[in-house]
Amino acid sequence: MFDRLIDYLDSIRARDPAPRSRWEILLYPGVWALGFHRIAHWLFVAEFYFLARLVNHVSRMLTAIDIHPGATIGRNFFIDHGFVVIGETAEIHDDVTIYQHVTLGGTNPTDGVGGKRHPTLMNGVILGSGANVLGPIIVGERARVGANAVVTKDVPVGATMTGIPARATLVDATDYQKSFVPYGTPCRDAFDPQTQQLELLRCEMEQMRTRINMLIEERDAARAAVARRERDCA
Repeated sequence: MFDRLIDYLDSIRARDPAPRSRWEILLYPGVWALGFHRIAHWLFVAEFYFLARLVNHVSRMLTAIDIHPGATIGRNFFIDHGFVVIGETAEIHDDVTIYQHVTLGGTNPTDGVGGKRHPTLMNGVILGSGANVLGPIIVGERARVGANAVVTKDVPVGATMTGIPARATLVDATDYQKSFVPYGTPCRDAFDPQTQQLELLRCEMEQMRTRINMLIEERDAARAAVARRERDCA
């Protein structure tokens, strides 16, 4: 169990440059919220619903993170900062990263039957600040959801989603191959959440500029090929 804790803390250090030691990570509200949730979920599965809710309530007061006891969470889950809401039927697989003010929300069934109402996040998903993922959808492995995006449909494996409603954006291959991109954004390693809207616009501009340069290169190459053929014919 101690080895699993060390592995978990090291996985957080790999995603967050701020902590100077593992001891510092133990003070993170996201770590405490996950610890409380493990207890609450065990009580929930054992059908001690009131006690599960009580643990959840204490956790929410201490960490400003609300994880329903029924939510299923895998290994190395990292919540960076607080004010996160995770619904009852949410499923979170391994190595998922969530930033502040993220909501994994549910849909309201018209037949009054609970069922699966919240998202499923596959391995390696990153949700940026203020992202809302709503309904019983699946966010594919290694997908990234940018700041303030609203996702209501399934997300393909490896996609980068931005906007309201969220849509897939082009990402440069060198960025796509990175194992981790802070805040789920494709532009820069250093990302300031206070300027996230500007950052998203900068991302789109850089992607458009890259695409325009590619089109210009293709046009020039086509013109050069035509010119060579004309010289050969002459």
